[in-house]
Amino acid sequence: MGWLLLAVSVILGLYMAWGIGANDVANSMADAVGSRSISIKKAVIAAAVCEFAGSVLVGAHVTDTIRKGIVSPEAMAGDVQAFALGMCCALLAAALWLHLASWWGMPVSTTHSIVGAVAGIGIVAVGWHAINMAKMSQIVASWFISPVAGAIMAYVVFRLMVWLILGSQTPVKSAIHSLRAVRHVFGRFDHGAGDALQRAQTRAR
Repeated sequence: MGWLLLAVSVILGLYMAWGIGANDVANSMADAVGSRSISIKKAVIAAAVCEFAGSVLVGAHVTDTIRKGIVSPEAMAGDVQAFALGMCCALLAAALWLHLASWWGMPVSTTHSIVGAVAGIGIVAVGWHAINMAKMSQIVASWFISPVAGAIMAYVVFRLMVWLILGSQTPVKSAIHSLRAVRHVFGRFDHGAGDALQRAQTRAR
């Protein structure tokens, strides 16, 4: 039974990844391809590299939230196979929804889909008490905060681009100078964050 569940989960994971490519990646690359900044081939290559790097390097926290932050594994500790089967069902449900949404041309969120699927499995298998309502409240709040935050940040970034680059007499030189300034700011931020982490680790020892 264990090997069967493993094989099924791998297949469903690949199906889910296909749905992510058809919907989420299409959403993120639509602006660049639509404006003809890059070709579809280059967009696919960039998405493949960046999606893989992002999931491997910084995806652990999100994975932990999906894995044990929505439904407590302790609530189903008595039946590990049932918990694994439930997660497979959640994968299938989210992947099917992504497939249908892509077919209908609807841009949807993979995160919303899998969060709802995992919560539904927890409610059916154990009950409402198995759901981490505090974490669910944070996730649901982010669904409303994200569009507003994205709109504000896009407005600020575009206004800065108009002011610093597009409104300049020499936009190419202005763009180069602006990129250097951004690189310097992020470099200082990264250096400061690294120093803070080292100090924290030293104190922990």
